Parts: sequence; C-alpha cells; structure tokens
Amino acid sequence: MVYPVFLAMVLLRVFGSWPPHSYRDVTPGDTYHYLAYLPEDYNQTRKNYPLVIYLHGSSARGNDLDKVKISGLPRMAETGQKFEFILIAPQCPSGKLWSSDDWAGPLLAELQKKYRIDKSRIYLTGVSMGGGGTFDVAKRYPDTFAALAPLCAWASDTHQICKLKSTPVWTFHGTEDHVVPIAETDEKVKALRNCGGNIRYTRLKGEGHGIHFVYHTDNEYRLLDWLLSHRLNKPLDLGE
Repeated sequence: MVYPVFLAMVLLRVFGSWPPHSYRDVTPGDTYHYLAYLPEDYNQTRKNYPLVIYLHGSSARGNDLDKVKISGLPRMAETGQKFEFILIAPQCPSGKLWSSDDWAGPLLAELQKKYRIDKSRIYLTGVSMGGGGTFDVAKRYPDTFAALAPLCAWASDTHQICKLKSTPVWTFHGTEDHVVPIAETDEKVKALRNCGGNIRYTRLKGEGHGIHFVYHTDNEYRLLDWLLSHRLNKPLDLGE
C-alpha cells in the first residue's frame, strides 16, 4: 500500500498565508499538494469545524496548485466566498486517478492533528474525475464521510458501491454532457439503489460538463447546506 507525501500550501484569505509544510509517512509515494481554507472566525474560537474535501477534475492534475483554484469550491474561496467549514482541496499527481494511491487515510489523519475538525461532519465532493474519486475514496473509507456530493462522475465503477448504502449521496449530471456521458452516473445510481442506498439524483436538463454552479449558494439546490445538514452518529477514530 502506497502512502503519499503531502505538501500543504495553506491559503487564508482572512489571516494571510501560512508557509508551506509537509509530512512524510513510512513509505512515501508521490507528493500530494493541497490547499486549505479556514473559516473567518477559526482563530477566534476553540470549537471544532466541519471539513469538506474537494476533488478536482483531470485537467488540474500535476504539481501547480494554481490549477486547483480555477474552478469549484477553491475558485469560490479565492474570489471571496466565506465558508463556515474547513475546505481542503488536494491535487492529484499527473497521470494518476484519485483511486491510484491510498492518499486519503494519511491526509485525514494529518488534518485531524493540524486542525480542529468535527469528526462527525466530514464531507467529500468532486467534479468529473473528482466525482468518480468521491465514490472511490468513500468506498475505501466507508462510514467516514457524513455525506457525499459527486458531480458528473467518471473514472469509477460500481464495484463495492454497496459499501455506501448507508451514506447520504446527492449526485448531479448534465443531460448534454459530451465529456462524461450521463449513462455513467445512471449506472452508479441504479447500482446503489438496488442495494438500498440513500442516493438523490439530479439530472440537469440541457447542461453540459461544466456544472460547478451547483455549489453556488444562490441557486435552488443549496448543495452545501444539504451536505452540512448530515452528521455521523458514531464518527470513526481517524488516527488520534
């Protein structure tokens, strides 16, 4: 099992920038960089915060964190959107998928040491390759995430998807997506429903592949509110 190296570039719009830092596990693999955004009041309180992990699509792979900021939740944070949760946006190395390495376990353990995280309120979401990664990472760590939001998911299959039958999932896909056929999400939804999964499916009529807008707080979906409304009854120990 490969445990990747993480290099965190923490960007705080309110408090300024923290210097880069890293940790190395016993068996280092590829370097996984990530961005971290903290709530505006983080340094004024001692409370624990929800954690949202955002997985980007295939075009943002590499070792340039600026590519991660182009769209989705990191883009919202960069343009001034304030969140009441800790946002973590890792970067997948070139040539890899989110399922290539076991990066999520070491990252979660490290984040728990570094930040005040409410372990009952950890969420996973992503777009395109990141949507598929949302399914794959959650299958590897079932019962860790309070809710999942995969968007136009690809690069994932239905193998072991029933591990997620107890996890609330809301998935989206554009009916006119010519990059990732909507049939890929149809297949996952069908498989999860067949085993009694708790999955909500929104087919976005007339929309293509660029559906990051569902994260915005001023539309009918209010996806972030939906995510944050869920909580694990018995949060797992993430490595304390």
